[in-house]
Amino acid sequence: MNDRLYYRDSFLYNFDAAVSDVLETPRPALILDRTAFYPTSGGQIHDTGWITIADPDTSEANSRLRVTEVVEAEDGRIVHYLEAPVKDVPLKAVQPGSRVRGEIDAARRRDHMQQHSAQHVLSAAFVRLFNMPTVSFHMGDDYCSIDLDTPSLTKNQVEAAEKLANEIMIENRPVDVRYVTRDEAASLGLRKLPPAERDLLRLIDIRDFDLTACGGTHVSHSGQIGGILLRKFEKVRQGYRVEFVAGQRAVSTARNDFSTLTEAAALFSTHIYDVPQQARKALEEIRSLRKQLEQSQDELAVAQAATTLAETPEKNGRKLIVRALADRDLNFVKLLAQKLTRQSSAVIALLATTSPQPALVFAQSPGQPYDMGALMKETLSKLGGRGGGSKDLAQGGTPSPEGLPAALDEAAHKVSMA
Repeated sequence: MNDRLYYRDSFLYNFDAAVSDVLETPRPALILDRTAFYPTSGGQIHDTGWITIADPDTSEANSRLRVTEVVEAEDGRIVHYLEAPVKDVPLKAVQPGSRVRGEIDAARRRDHMQQHSAQHVLSAAFVRLFNMPTVSFHMGDDYCSIDLDTPSLTKNQVEAAEKLANEIMIENRPVDVRYVTRDEAASLGLRKLPPAERDLLRLIDIRDFDLTACGGTHVSHSGQIGGILLRKFEKVRQGYRVEFVAGQRAVSTARNDFSTLTEAAALFSTHIYDVPQQARKALEEIRSLRKQLEQSQDELAVAQAATTLAETPEKNGRKLIVRALADRDLNFVKLLAQKLTRQSSAVIALLATTSPQPALVFAQSPGQPYDMGALMKETLSKLGGRGGGSKDLAQGGTPSPEGLPAALDEAAHKVSMA
């Protein structure tokens, strides 16, 4: 098992080590005898960085390999996956015992320390205020989340937990690391005691606020978290999920939020705090206009259906209406077909539109002998389109308007000959 340097010092960004093993398949990777690279575990994502191979003759660095992922293998060894392909030096030239220097991506590590430490503070805040334990923690590249074991969660409770968490951060409490046996831990009042996998536990102690077992990287004082911002909360299967960001992520997120609100406020010609009110007003106006449009469309369809029926001569006891409406969308064409077949008991309507997408609508008055669904499928099969429907009403779309007029004429011929 590797010597895990990050257990003792989360701020260790550079270290020397020796190669223990070289893996070339399925991805190139190195295993070192000691490492400060943190592997994905406990909800925290892995470090990235570089491993520099030293020249065995001069002891000078001559190749810098990018570490893209770090995982813990089933046998407990830490595997450092390298960016492929490895160009600077063939891995076969690297042997067990080769000296290397590891360099952690410091900005990424600091971000992870802030997020993970913020999670400890936030989880403790929810327990202290509302007795809501955290059952899982997720750290992503953009945001983090905790899942709380609770049947309900309110906006006021979320804001109260955020306020307490930030107060602990402002107090800049020491964050200590210590090791105890499982028996000792059982009497210390840990927020969460992990499953019995090992006798010696690593504890993260936020002075007089939170004590829990954890193998992750953390700040040394709570003030280094730099701020905690709760973004949203939602019901999930096991309780409630709370999304948050901390440190520089919180600053970047707040900046993006402010920029978005400022842009929205400019569109409404109002202050950012009035954006919700203006948005609600705009939505109400849109709903009102939509209702007016629907009513106007209905009235227009009724009038156009009456005019069309009056202009169409009856043949063999039926009126066959064949139209291509380039300036009407599918919804209106379907509405028109319904009005035509309801205003008369002997109507066959074969309609098409090219706005905004080419489509067909076939309809007949109830009681007529044809099958519009079957006719639609037959017509679309020749146009490369898809659709279907019932005996009295069917619709479908085509990839191109080409061929629509001919398809309508062919469908009309089949109806008239039936």
